[in-house]
Amino acid sequence: MSALVRTDFIFPGQKSVYHGKVRDVYNINNEVLVMVATDRISAFDVVLPEGIPYKGQMLNQIAAKFLDATMDICPNWKLVTPDPMVTVGVQCTGFPVEMIVRGYLCGSAWRAYKNGAREICGVPLPEGMRENQRFPVPIITPTTKAEQGLHDEDISKEEIIKQGLVTEADYNVLEQYTLELFKRGSEIAAQRGLILVDTKYEFGKRDGVIYLIDEIHTPDSSRYFYTEGYEERFAKGEPQKQLSKEFVREWLMDNGFQGKPGQKIPEMTPAIVDGISERYIELYEHITGEPFVKEDTTHLLSRIEKNVTNWLNNR
Repeated sequence: MSALVRTDFIFPGQKSVYHGKVRDVYNINNEVLVMVATDRISAFDVVLPEGIPYKGQMLNQIAAKFLDATMDICPNWKLVTPDPMVTVGVQCTGFPVEMIVRGYLCGSAWRAYKNGAREICGVPLPEGMRENQRFPVPIITPTTKAEQGLHDEDISKEEIIKQGLVTEADYNVLEQYTLELFKRGSEIAAQRGLILVDTKYEFGKRDGVIYLIDEIHTPDSSRYFYTEGYEERFAKGEPQKQLSKEFVREWLMDNGFQGKPGQKIPEMTPAIVDGISERYIELYEHITGEPFVKEDTTHLLSRIEKNVTNWLNNR
């Protein structure tokens, strides 16, 4: 099995390329973006040394399905998926904030709450809540969109508007879209026996129109619980069975790595890599309700280059 960990394409009309932690984004004539979902995997803001076969295909296909399933809620950037690992879409100017929406008290929000915080990003939290408890209504806890290598920071709606990061009128639209997208994602998850716990959305603007951009509802950007057993585990105060890439973080922590200076990434043996790939396939099939079809990975780079170039030349 081949894993795609780096791309250096030269596409027709290419202006620039940005290599993110997981995605490589090619700017074509300042009009469209070619976003390649590689098989790189990151945790604790560190890109791990081995790629995970089929991960990019899975993430790209999950995101494409959810973008198609939410087109009636808001415009999104996707135009076409010319290759299983590629989405091509409208180039937008991204807002410098990420819209984090939470239906349950867990993760970093729980850690803050446990330490006494009763407000996150300007949103007041009820007293007496427990880990993994459902909020009365979903809450939005935005973060700044940090430069590469820096951490995103929590920020309130008021601060976003005060600092001029987003106008009040635009922010109100982002807020509305965020809650409607989360509601739709939660409904689809419920049909699959899952709970959409929290997720993030990114938005951009082009020609005065706000678009949903990037990936949505993937296991890299979202946390899911299994519906079956949720109430019982919650009543007993036990950890929930999760559907996210949390298992990768747990494996790293069990082996002494949390991304801190001086810590060494544990060896990713072929067995570990294959195991992570299989878990991602499990995530894909649970989230989409469909079997995962492995594409031929023999000539990944040439396949992607051919498929994208054909689309660009014939659009």
